[in-house]
Amino acid sequence: MGNVELLARRNAAVPRALSHATSVYAHHARNAEVWDVEGRHYVDFAGGIAVLNTGHCHPRVIAAATEQMSRFTHTCVQVLAYEPYVALAERLNALAPFEGPARTIFFTTGAEAVENAIKIARAATGRSGVIGFAGGFHGRTIMTSALTGKTLPYKRGFGPFPAEIYHLPFPIEHHGVTVAESLKALEFLFRADIEPSRVAAIIIEPVQGEGGFYEAPVELLQALRKICDRHGILLVADEVQSGFARTGKIFGIEHSGVQPDLVTVAKSLAGGFPLSGVIGRESVMQAAEPGGLGGTYAGNPIACAAALAVLDVIEDEQLCARAEVIGARIKARVAELAQRNDTVPIGAIRGLGAMIGFEIFAGRGGTEPDAEATKRVTARALEAGLVLLSCGVYGNVIRILVPLTVEDHVLEDGLKRLEQALLV
Repeated sequence: MGNVELLARRNAAVPRALSHATSVYAHHARNAEVWDVEGRHYVDFAGGIAVLNTGHCHPRVIAAATEQMSRFTHTCVQVLAYEPYVALAERLNALAPFEGPARTIFFTTGAEAVENAIKIARAATGRSGVIGFAGGFHGRTIMTSALTGKTLPYKRGFGPFPAEIYHLPFPIEHHGVTVAESLKALEFLFRADIEPSRVAAIIIEPVQGEGGFYEAPVELLQALRKICDRHGILLVADEVQSGFARTGKIFGIEHSGVQPDLVTVAKSLAGGFPLSGVIGRESVMQAAEPGGLGGTYAGNPIACAAALAVLDVIEDEQLCARAEVIGARIKARVAELAQRNDTVPIGAIRGLGAMIGFEIFAGRGGTEPDAEATKRVTARALEAGLVLLSCGVYGNVIRILVPLTVEDHVLEDGLKRLEQALLV
């Protein structure tokens, strides 16, 4: 059965709220390549939206999951615990991007991780307020939709949202927002809406994902750390999209030297198996009462076994260093294309490691976003056999999340297809 027939079945069986970036139905995949149900070949620059840093079906990840499946698939860790959960917590505690003892608890989705980070922060501080940033994406539950700094499509029709959730402007130079203005907005918030003593946490993505692949400026993170320390507020780094070698370090916030109190993780943690978690300072993580955190499927044994293999692959294949090599190559190629007159107007090329974004503008040398041209680029990319995603508050950012294990010749093939897509 082909893509058209499967799409017709989907339209008859699944609600329209589940949107799709493409009309392609995958049949099988290997590393950074995918073949659809009609046998067509694609280079994958989306990586399952940052889930596949170790590629599709990495042999070591599949072997670890298969071995665990041969023993048992589920017991519920709250009923019968198992070693992979404990071993993975130990590994992540050792990797935590802060000094001192750490604890880790596992869940299933990134939104669950964020939701539980807020619960932990509230339990640890005895406060209720939470501050996020415009453009931030933290999930689609009611709480995480409230934290997400984008109304469409994540909030319309789903309110009212939980109280005492606030947003600050995220500093982006060519959007006309500076770090000083973001911090001034925080001062205003403290004066006008909620005093610091009622704020449990400030949550920020070290690199905004859905918001447009904008890096949080180091000076902003440093200022937030000082403000949190001054007022007893917890700093939460949402590493769901930026974690596990994507930026050239295990966690994106490590580039800043700023140490968070809580870290949310998911996506590439388990190489495609559903798994998320919260890593935090021991004193903070121990605040919730026994039974206050958990979930029936949370920390599934197959996913934990896969995640242990993912961490081995990241270390053994030196994927942090590989991310730097891949990212430099991609940025250099896009910069070359930006100088040509036969491509759409390209600018604001950026990215830590291999978390690369660039923007499509209405005119060469300008900064007016062109969302329609961006849609045409992703559509042309698919026609050329390249899976490519857009993002950003104005819908004009192309994001590249190719697996870090991609072979050089496949990366080159993908870049050639990207060039085709960007031609006018």
